[in-house]
Amino acid sequence: MRKQTIQYTSPLDALVAVAKRLSIYENQQKMDSEEFFYQYNQGILSDDALFIEWANDYRHYLALHQEKVSLSTSGFTGFKDVQDFE
Repeated sequence: MRKQTIQYTSPLDALVAVAKRLSIYENQQKMDSEEFFYQYNQGILSDDALFIEWANDYRHYLALHQEKVSLSTSGFTGFKDVQDFE
């Protein structure tokens, strides 16, 4: 598997892009990302390349979402119109 680096112009752009990828995984696998991640971390699911990518994207989503929450509570309003993708 080839590693790819993508640069986004803002955390919001990154959050939207990751949320779109998560939606694709969820539709393909008929499972939401939160349930997938729980099962993956419990060892219920295999270490298939698709699952590894999905888990990494979900971790990235969680980090971006936490960053959005932290910025919002510090008074930063750049995310004011963003809806949660959960």
